[in-house]
Amino acid sequence: MLRGEICPYCKQPTKFVDSIEVYRWRSFGMIYLCAPCDAYVGVHKDTDKALGRLANEELRRWKNYAHFWFDKLWKNNYMSRKEAYTWLSEKLNLPSEYVHIGFFGIETCQKVGKVSQDLLDLLEGRQVQELIENLELKQSQ
Repeated sequence: MLRGEICPYCKQPTKFVDSIEVYRWRSFGMIYLCAPCDAYVGVHKDTDKALGRLANEELRRWKNYAHFWFDKLWKNNYMSRKEAYTWLSEKLNLPSEYVHIGFFGIETCQKVGKVSQDLLDLLEGRQVQELIENLELKQSQ
């Protein structure tokens, strides 16, 4: 099922089609699609290798949620992308080769979002505290 050829929802074969069938206005390359379940997954460029697992609308929302929070860790330079995935591997207690949001189900995506939010709160709180301390230091000089 992780190859994208069988729909995990209805267990029927998927179709390998251009993503314009889903996005209507633009092609982002090929996808595996199960139209009855509104489930799809993209593939690596110029291959038929799925980027993750087929996702229906609900799972796609949770994957977006997970990426929204997790990606801030490395996009906002709190750590490198590699460090972020290493941290997530430890938090999820999974080997690093299995830490890919594209492979996760709803529960794991929810956990990724939560632990990422918690760490961001901690990191951003630390930054605010450092700013306050720097301002106090400057004012006392």
